Amino acid sequence: MTLFTPEDLLLYLHKESSPELTASIEAALIEDWTLREKMQVLQSSAEQLDKLVVSPRMEVVLKVMNYARETAVESIHHR
Repeated sequence: MTLFTPEDLLLYLHKESSPELTASIEAALIEDWTLREKMQVLQSSAEQLDKLVVSPRMEVVLKVMNYARETAVESIHHR
């Protein structure tokens, strides 16, 4: 039985694994129910991450905008 790292499984899940690794994982998935369970957990986790929407807090956006404004004013004054 071949042991696959979490990185191997993620590469497979995202279709970025080599043809050899893909074939090896697919063969193992047929025979190894624990590997199938691990893959199902990874797939459901990936689906949850795909649904996640992250945006910065308004306070952070305002600080960045203020910094940009201040540096723009400073660069105009130094010309």
